[in-house]
Amino acid sequence: MLAAFLVTRPASAQMSDPRYPVCMRTYGVQVGDRMDCVFMSLDQCQASALGLPATCLLNPYFAPRSVRPHRVER
Repeated sequence: MLAAFLVTRPASAQMSDPRYPVCMRTYGVQVGDRMDCVFMSLDQCQASALGLPATCLLNPYFAPRSVRPHRVER
């Protein structure tokens, strides 16, 4: 039972904000394993990921705002 406790790690915090279309996934001992969905473009994410053990990907939870058609007044 003690071995199972020693092997488990606490879950890393992840931020999957549905308002942003791009996420940066970081990994490794020094920076931790996490996904931060706070980027508006792949270029913005890649600039932030430069030099880090990270990759940029599309946010699987992205929910673009729907564009409502205007109501025609009569």
